[in-house]
Amino acid sequence: MRNDGHPKGSWYAATAAIRLPVLPAPEGEVRTGVCIVGAGFTGLGAALALARAGVPCLVLEAARVGSGASGRNGGQAHPGHRQDQAWLEARVGAAEALRLWKLAEAARAHLADLLADVAPEADYRPGLIVARHRPGGEGADAAHIEHMTRVYGCEALSLVSPQDLAADLGTDVYHGGVLDRDGGHLHPLNLALGMARAVLAAGGGICEQTPALSWTRRGGAIEVTTPAGRIICDRLILTGDGYLTEIAGAARDRVMPINNFVLVTEPLGDRADQILRSGAAAADTRFVVNYFRKTADGRLLFGGGETYRQTYPADLAGYVRRSLVKIYPELASIRITHAWGGSVGVTLHRTPLVSSPAPGVSLAAGYSGQGVLLAPYVGDLLGRAAMGDEAASEALEALGRLPAPAFPGGRWLRRPLTIAGLTWYALRDRL
Repeated sequence: MRNDGHPKGSWYAATAAIRLPVLPAPEGEVRTGVCIVGAGFTGLGAALALARAGVPCLVLEAARVGSGASGRNGGQAHPGHRQDQAWLEARVGAAEALRLWKLAEAARAHLADLLADVAPEADYRPGLIVARHRPGGEGADAAHIEHMTRVYGCEALSLVSPQDLAADLGTDVYHGGVLDRDGGHLHPLNLALGMARAVLAAGGGICEQTPALSWTRRGGAIEVTTPAGRIICDRLILTGDGYLTEIAGAARDRVMPINNFVLVTEPLGDRADQILRSGAAAADTRFVVNYFRKTADGRLLFGGGETYRQTYPADLAGYVRRSLVKIYPELASIRITHAWGGSVGVTLHRTPLVSSPAPGVSLAAGYSGQGVLLAPYVGDLLGRAAMGDEAASEALEALGRLPAPAFPGGRWLRRPLTIAGLTWYALRDRL
């Protein structure tokens, strides 16, 4: 779906604590060292690494800084990868899975540093609960926690009984779950804006309302075409996640945009003390995940529902409210002050797509809902690799070995085939 800027109903845009100067489009021919397409977490992470090292760089953003998935998502930071470590072990082997876990832990540390250094306004809060939406599963959760503790040294996970979960969440619709003390939640747009502010302060360039239309070789350099001019660079980094355009070439066959929706209630008042008492965020185990958290002023931010076509529901608030009241029926009449939607890029196996489609060109997308934690760090790796950092290049190669094949059906049939499959899994949530 096209991104024209921050959505009208976004609570994040309404409460952003950081204001950037006007970032106009370049005109004519501009020369830089590294051109980056997309001013979300990945692109800004790359630009920050480059600018702080004194490498000339320019970020081209088709809309506004952070106006894609980076500034629209639920704000939950999930440690690890979207697929659990047992799944990764089965696909890539134990040694490679361990390396990927270490990369995810490095991403978590990187995010903590970013929050302290460039975006304290993101208001990070610790704690993340994954709630089981069906009976059973406690044994599998216990085995997962034991495996993560024994093999990976992860001490942050603990079982939550149905009774304790009901007391914390303020609802009895779930059947227990897992608390991850290394997870948390934040204001994602403030994180993106803080990263952009730091890029500008370090001497990097950002141009808004500047779509990158195409790229080609020009002698030993790369030429990127925009509506108003050309960018000549030595290296090109392509990002964009669910907003990838034709400039990404065949990578678009490996990343599918799906639409997800979020609402924010009016302040809950006295009811705020009965919902999410621990202050953690929560997400459930449905294929189409419900996720929710409290804001600093006692509102409930709730995400739920997906669509797989180019259009949004006519009544976004009503669409998401249907999922909200299944969990909190007492909130059926509460006033919804904000509601918005956006696209997130998913891959067939929910593993990120990291690739080098041509010499001097890098691409990262398809975080499949894991972008708050992974994307800024992958961007940092891309920036460091562009400067010749071997460790960063090796880390990107490890991520690039994750399975992220093209969706079946090719360019024309992949969407209807994928919609059929995703709809089936969504229906299973209701059985």
